[in-house]
Amino acid sequence: MSHATRAKHLLATAAVAVAMGLSAGGCSNIGSRDAPGPIAGAGATPASQADLRDSLDTLGDRYRANPNDANAAMAYAQALRSSEQRAQAVAVLEQASIRSPRNMQILGAYGRALADAGRYSQALEALGRAHTPDNPDWRILNVQGAVLDQMGRHADAQRLYATALKIVPDEPSVLSNLGLSYLLTKDLKNAEATLRRAVAQPNAGPKVRQNLALAVGLQGRFEEAEKIARADLPENEAAANVNYLRQMLAQQRDWKKLGRANAPAIDAGS
Repeated sequence: MSHATRAKHLLATAAVAVAMGLSAGGCSNIGSRDAPGPIAGAGATPASQADLRDSLDTLGDRYRANPNDANAAMAYAQALRSSEQRAQAVAVLEQASIRSPRNMQILGAYGRALADAGRYSQALEALGRAHTPDNPDWRILNVQGAVLDQMGRHADAQRLYATALKIVPDEPSVLSNLGLSYLLTKDLKNAEATLRRAVAQPNAGPKVRQNLALAVGLQGRFEEAEKIARADLPENEAAANVNYLRQMLAQQRDWKKLGRANAPAIDAGS
């Protein structure tokens, strides 16, 4: 793997984004992501793989029995994304959005699926129709910001995160994305301050603290970063976390490579 590709992989896996009504697709530790998502850590166990296949079969049958059922389409698409069948998930939700062009929940899921497949411009168009200026959804704003960060439009992304925070002040998932966006523009002080604010929230999870570890480590405070990276994890996961953190920090002087990561990552919700 090239240094640029490794940097992209490591920074993208450090990102966290919220899912609309479901768990976030960000990382539980640096270098791995909670399923579903495009990057996996140690991989699923045989039992979980079998469960996923069974779920896909069941949800696929339900969807094919009634393609007009919006809930069935979204559930099936989410299962497809969980199994990394992104193109098929997009196809399912594209048809659902045609059948229900004003269903904002479907449009939100469709936008996420498009972004997950790397079709960012189309994702922004769909997500823009998933809420309205007079009734904005902070979750959609957060995802839109993540898409813009993926496109390298960090200032635009930061404006959307700021708008989301007016709706849900101190929401850790939004603060975490904002902090990572600052990181990508080499504004390390604001990145750390924002991520510390996120960590201070009572509903902040371990994934947010791992993003803070990255911001601290990129400022050369390696021991402090490793201490943060080890927090709240079993020893085996902590060791893996620190290993990925060290690899990431090895790229710290090459901001051109880091910038290619264009994180935060798109959430895996539907």
